[in-house]
Amino acid sequence: MLTGRRYLLAFTPEQEEFAEKIGDACRVVWNTALEQRRQYRRRGAFIGYVEQARQMAEAKKDFPWLAEAPSHTLQQTLRDLERACKTHGTFKVRWRSKRKNAPTFRFPDPKQITVERISRRWGRVKLPKLGWTRFRWTRSQRNGVRRPGSSASSRNNSKSSSDRPPIRCRRCRPPRPPSSCT
Repeated sequence: MLTGRRYLLAFTPEQEEFAEKIGDACRVVWNTALEQRRQYRRRGAFIGYVEQARQMAEAKKDFPWLAEAPSHTLQQTLRDLERACKTHGTFKVRWRSKRKNAPTFRFPDPKQITVERISRRWGRVKLPKLGWTRFRWTRSQRNGVRRPGSSASSRNNSKSSSDRPPIRCRRCRPPRPPSSCT
């Protein structure tokens, strides 16, 4: 059985600030690409990942803050949106709100990630453009890190890694069970 793991990251203040910028850029890419897909659908046309990735590469020339973020995290955001739209439909996928959702992103290429054990309880991981980051080593990593991601909350930052890519629409929550009150 393939499972995912979450580890607590110990970002430096500079890394934490940069990770929030990456998360914000991914949120902007998600929302812009979703709006673009909805406009195309209203006209009866279709736009997919390949065309949106090409347009994003062109947009990096005009917006330097977009070029600061690792390109593969932005491309992974577009892939996640593509999967969510295929699974749930373009108009049922939700926006990513800065107020409601912590900034999140994933690194899709495990070849760019290096993991080392520092001590029995601590390890460190080298993330592209973020550098070395310590994390609490709570479980063994059987097959190594495959697709690490990061999410920030008000108190901590966590790194998730999975033996299988966690492709799911974070904005689409499962339906609530019917209430017993009548």
